[in-house]
Amino acid sequence: MDKKEYNYAFIDSQNLNLGIQDLGWSLDFRKFRIYLTNKYRVKKAFLFLGFIPRYKHLYKNLSAYGYILVFKPVIQNHDGKIKGDIDAELVMYAMKEIDNFDYAVIVSGDGDFYCLIEYLEELQKLKAILLPNQKSSSSLLEKFSAKKVLLEFEKEKLRE
Repeated sequence: MDKKEYNYAFIDSQNLNLGIQDLGWSLDFRKFRIYLTNKYRVKKAFLFLGFIPRYKHLYKNLSAYGYILVFKPVIQNHDGKIKGDIDAELVMYAMKEIDNFDYAVIVSGDGDFYCLIEYLEELQKLKAILLPNQKSSSSLLEKFSAKKVLLEFEKEKLRE
């Protein structure tokens, strides 16, 4: 009998959102969670994002769709832009959970995750790297081209 995979997704929400919006469409997060389950056997999907109080209703919906939300406090820079980098949190959670999953799915094209992706690949625990679009993919990730999946080609399954 085949062993069922127990996979986790680690999602850089800002990279995902901005990358999809750059293509001119909006991601349906409910459909995306179902896609992760069906295509990659993702049991737990950690969604990393900056916490902005006015979006509490959105956070409630994301939780209801099955995401585990991991928040980072945000700050406003001198331009008034909100900043909430989650890179360290995503890497830390992946390492903290590494013994609890068979494979990881990383959702980001950010080259800052190169060391995590490389380590997961060394351990043979990297299932896929889901990239919002080709333009949002760092050239550092070219080494892992066999594991890369462009979400822009999944538009019909994932858009609102």
